[in-house]
Amino acid sequence: MGRIPATTSEARLRIVETADRLFYKDGIRAVGIDRVIAEAGVAKATLYAHFSSKDDLLLTVLRHREESVMEFFRLAMERHEKRSKDKLRAFFAALKDWFQSPGFRGCAFINTAVELADSSHPGAQFVREHKRRFRTFLGVLIREAAAKADAEVISAVAILVEGAIVTTVIQGSADVADIAQDAALTLLAGTKVK
Repeated sequence: MGRIPATTSEARLRIVETADRLFYKDGIRAVGIDRVIAEAGVAKATLYAHFSSKDDLLLTVLRHREESVMEFFRLAMERHEKRSKDKLRAFFAALKDWFQSPGFRGCAFINTAVELADSSHPGAQFVREHKRRFRTFLGVLIREAAAKADAEVISAVAILVEGAIVTTVIQGSADVADIAQDAALTLLAGTKVK
């Protein structure tokens, strides 16, 4: 098979970005393939040339979302770290930025896990893998802040972050990020060696 023309690649990206936006805003089950096709401005054949099913599209959207989330945190943390010189505080400042972003509706991965309900679904499996990768990312930041932080402390801070995300959705207040940061720093105070 020959190389995919640029317009096809552009159409694929438009489908993924449209599905990502719609799944996040309205939920996976509420958004049908026909709506994705209409809002992406592509033909049904174009969507199915790239994705064999809605589940296949969902997995691609989750991969795309993970890349976007990590890029958001990288850029926001760089900006905040210039002021604080502390990567963990920069992370919590970035978390608060995310909570304050227009259209914030929580974590797309948590939302996906709740909507799918079936833990054996490939999307649910991807969510678990993503959360492991995100916990590893947090672990690096935590160990920079407190070199002797063990796996239990890292898990506790990860749970604080997950809880902050859900609480922000429920309460509608980005200040939850500050509370999570204070709790994380309190946890780390006993392991701090710097």
